[in-house]
Amino acid sequence: MENNLNSGSIESLQPGQTLLIGARQVNNGKIQLEFAEKISASDKPANALSLLNASDSRFSSGARRSWTTAEPVDATKTFGVDFSEGNQDWYDSERGMQMDLNILNPFVALNGTDYRFKMRIVEVTSKEANEWELDNVEKAAKRAGKDGDYITHSGDYIFSRTEMVLAKPEQKIVHTLLESDTQTTQTPVNQGVTADKVVETADEFIV
Repeated sequence: MENNLNSGSIESLQPGQTLLIGARQVNNGKIQLEFAEKISASDKPANALSLLNASDSRFSSGARRSWTTAEPVDATKTFGVDFSEGNQDWYDSERGMQMDLNILNPFVALNGTDYRFKMRIVEVTSKEANEWELDNVEKAAKRAGKDGDYITHSGDYIFSRTEMVLAKPEQKIVHTLLESDTQTTQTPVNQGVTADKVVETADEFIV
C-alpha cells in the first residue's frame, strides 16, 4: 500500500472514506494537515430533519473536516511526502504557503500493521466548551442545518469536535454524540449534562 497523491477528491468522496486534502505551513515551523471524511454511522438512527429537508441546501450532508498540526519531518516519514520548505509543490495562497495532496484513505504502517487515519466526533456542551467555542457560539454551536436553530442537550448548546485517530481495517470508530432535545432553541445555556444522555455510536470502517 502507498499514500498516492491525487488519488481522491472531495467531490467523489464516499461515506467511510477519508481524504487528506492538503497541508499548510503554520507557526513555529510546523504544518497543519487538513482531512475530510463523510462519516458513516450505520447504527445511528436516520435524521428525520435532514430527510424532510433534503431539497434545502442548508441540510446537505457534506464531508466533515479535521485539522491536525504536525512536524514536517514526522509527517514526511508518516505519509511518504516531502513536506520540507524546499519542495516546489508549496505555493502561496490567501492562507499562506499550501500544498495540495488529495490522498484517499491515508495510512501508516506501524510494526508491520497498516493503520488508516479515521475521523472521530466528540460532542460536548457549554460546560466543557473551550474559550474559543464560548466566544464564537454563533459559529461553533451545533445547528439544525446551516443557519438553522441551535440544537441543544438539556438546554445547553452542543459543540461538535473532530479528531483524527489511527484504526485497523476491521476496527470500528466510536463517536461520542449527545442526545438532542426534542425542540431546537436559541435560549442561552443553563443546565448541565448527565451520563445517561451521552450516546456512543460505532462507525463501520470501509476498506
